[in-house]
Amino acid sequence: MRRLAITGHRGLSEALERDVDSGLREHLSGLAPRLTGLSCLADGADALFARAVLDAGGALEAVVPAERYRDGLPAWHRAAYDALLSEAVLVHRLPHVESTSRAHMDAGRYLVEHCDELVAVWDGRPPRGPGGTADIVDYARSLNRPVTVVWPEGAAR
Repeated sequence: MRRLAITGHRGLSEALERDVDSGLREHLSGLAPRLTGLSCLADGADALFARAVLDAGGALEAVVPAERYRDGLPAWHRAAYDALLSEAVLVHRLPHVESTSRAHMDAGRYLVEHCDELVAVWDGRPPRGPGGTADIVDYARSLNRPVTVVWPEGAAR
């Protein structure tokens, strides 16, 4: 069973989401059904990856960074989050209460430590704050974990 985890940007435009979705699905093609995807299920890259894993016939494991994580997600995304969470074969809940950058960093580290490959929907830019995509990519690379970057050429956030 191959275990892939996702880290990536949120707040993508519709056009960028379509391109990222296509790139993720291309990367996952041929890996299922012997594929397990790990995701925090946030809007953007996390949810796109989770849906692509499930559509490919893979298994989904959810990582919930904090007890109040769902409350910090955009209201428009909560139904999608709930649906994806209900399809997870396993839910890993970290011991944080508040959905802080520390909780997000711990979740990112958990993802990296429990996968064979990290998939990063990342524009290659430095982090905007602690616990973001660039930090998780750096952590994966520090552990010599393979990182595959999915980012459309010429795209900008």
